[in-house]
Amino acid sequence: MEEKAVAPARRTLGGWLLIAMPYLWLLIFFLAPFLIVFKISLSQVAIAIPPYVPTFDLAGGWQVFTDNLTEFSFENYVWLTEDDLYWKSYISSVIIAGISTMLTLLIGYPIAYGMARAPHRLRPTLLMLVILPFWTSFLIRVYAWIGILKNEGLLNQLLLTLGLIDEPLVILNTNMAVFIGIIYSYLPFLVLPLYASLERLDVSLLEAAEDLGCPPWKAFWKITVPLSLPGVIAGCFLVFIPAVGEFVIPDLLGGSNTLMIGKTLWVEFFNNRDWPVSSAVAVILLMILVIPIVLFQNQQQKIAERDG
Repeated sequence: MEEKAVAPARRTLGGWLLIAMPYLWLLIFFLAPFLIVFKISLSQVAIAIPPYVPTFDLAGGWQVFTDNLTEFSFENYVWLTEDDLYWKSYISSVIIAGISTMLTLLIGYPIAYGMARAPHRLRPTLLMLVILPFWTSFLIRVYAWIGILKNEGLLNQLLLTLGLIDEPLVILNTNMAVFIGIIYSYLPFLVLPLYASLERLDVSLLEAAEDLGCPPWKAFWKITVPLSLPGVIAGCFLVFIPAVGEFVIPDLLGGSNTLMIGKTLWVEFFNNRDWPVSSAVAVILLMILVIPIVLFQNQQQKIAERDG
């Protein structure tokens, strides 16, 4: 009887530890860094190391700590609303990331659908081909596009040789090059979750629709697309979120007119060494990305509870 009473307590403790681990991970690697960045965003720039004040000196005692708290202000956030550069960077980043995500979906959906409908013996090979770019450095892959898209690059040389154009196309250092770089770099992030959803699709549903006289294209829109929406949403989030804050691709492939918040953040942090303003930029960027995701998850949970 005693052993039966002790066993559930052990399982309960183990369950609590299992649940606590991901929250502990988020606390250490997400919440704590965010609080540090938020604290810097409330500080003021200074010629010092680190280049902002106030900095907390716990050795000074509680009085020094409370005095430092009174020096915090939201001036940096007010500055972001007054300078056109920042809100234009946010809007431009969201637009570029949104267009890139839609184009990636248009390209990635047929790829994932073809992989899911391929013979079982070919699926591991196709999956490996999708993952293969990850075996090469992200920076090297972006640099490779410079050699492809520049005026005397491989793409223009091919088009000139085929007689499709009379003079080289100006693609590098434009927003078009940024779209190409984002789509190429983040395409696997959309294909993989979408493939996982399509592979689990019950083929008998499509067969039943055909037996009832439903055309294949209509069965695709009525059955395949709705059942693959979880993969579509997951893939779009995986592309859109990093694309909004992208720095490497617009810096290497974009031009001087390419305005994205990642480049603006880099300039403020490393060139201007204005850590408080750059921290405020990062905090607002995080809010732009996190709040819609939280609202979407709450809406999905309400729908699931209602349907359940």
